Amino acid sequence: MPPNIKAQAKTVTEVTVDSAEMQPHAADAVDAGKEEPATSSTSTGVLFESDEGNECFQKCADGRKVTLVWRNILAFGYLHLAALYGLYLLITSAKWATIGFALVLYLCSGLGITAGAHRLWAHRSYKAKWPLRLMLVIFNTIAFQDAAYHWARDHRVHHKFSETDADPHNATRGFFFSHVGWLLCKKHPEVKAKGQGIDLSDLRADPILMFQKRYYLYLMPFACFLFPTMIPIYFWDESLMNAWFVATMFRWCFILNVTWLVNSAAHKFGGRPYDRFISPTQNISVAVLAFGEGWHNYHHVFPWDYKTAELGFYTLNFTTFFIDCFAKIGWAYDLKTVSPAIIEQRVKRTGDGTHATWGWGDSDQPKEEIEDALILRQKAD
Repeated sequence: MPPNIKAQAKTVTEVTVDSAEMQPHAADAVDAGKEEPATSSTSTGVLFESDEGNECFQKCADGRKVTLVWRNILAFGYLHLAALYGLYLLITSAKWATIGFALVLYLCSGLGITAGAHRLWAHRSYKAKWPLRLMLVIFNTIAFQDAAYHWARDHRVHHKFSETDADPHNATRGFFFSHVGWLLCKKHPEVKAKGQGIDLSDLRADPILMFQKRYYLYLMPFACFLFPTMIPIYFWDESLMNAWFVATMFRWCFILNVTWLVNSAAHKFGGRPYDRFISPTQNISVAVLAFGEGWHNYHHVFPWDYKTAELGFYTLNFTTFFIDCFAKIGWAYDLKTVSPAIIEQRVKRTGDGTHATWGWGDSDQPKEEIEDALILRQKAD
């Protein structure tokens, strides 16, 4: 779930990145000559499955010259220094109301990315009536990770051409690049070329989304910076320093890094129970911080599932809880998910063996578990 903060720097510096630094570090990467995923004529429900094979581990961009964007480097440098100072103020002097307000903004901006830009607009995994779309656009603007239209466009490119030069945050170029480095340099030409071929007609047909896109440079400064700073000052007499560095800088920096972890940590650390031939993983820590976006191996196999996970545990997938709540009142509808049969088929075909048992009677269920199980209200067959 990446931000795409555009910047055209007047002064750029070209540096040659050593090829050894740009290689993926994944113990589970498929070596040459190793078993490749078997093809099947039976539908697995996977979108762009042909793009999910070993080619994702191609060592792209060897010796590539990177054009640095110094405006972004300086901006993100200031942001992280300001966030560290904001953390200090949060601990030492900020009022509880300010801390609570920052938490609310974190929740809102996070949902603007996860439930809005990601699951609704990038993947069309569910549909939403205009009041919910309006709410998500407001939340998304608070997050300041570029307009949802551009976010969704780049994310579709990421899935369609995952871990190739056309991937905006290609994880094969290293943890730092996939986390934030891709925002500190100009896009690879393939990103722009492949992005032009992605169908965005559904996004253009959404008037709320296009309104945000058209007026983003006016709406974003108010939603992300002015509003979060002025509310604590006006309503509970917070100091300007605490309001700016805690509710604004620290909060924005935190949600940015949580989003970036999906691109970096969730492509490196964790199991691959659904497809061992791709680098995205199941990362519980990222799932907690990013409201359910850390079940990334599943998501890259079934990107159209509105839960982005096989199971719908709300404690580890707050976004699913949010969508389900609005589905109960009819604001969210046409929620798409994957049948257990398709999931089981894919796990058996390409999984790495770390998937849990399917349920009672699974061939991998331990014998002692069956013998010690409590069966309530048991009836004779």
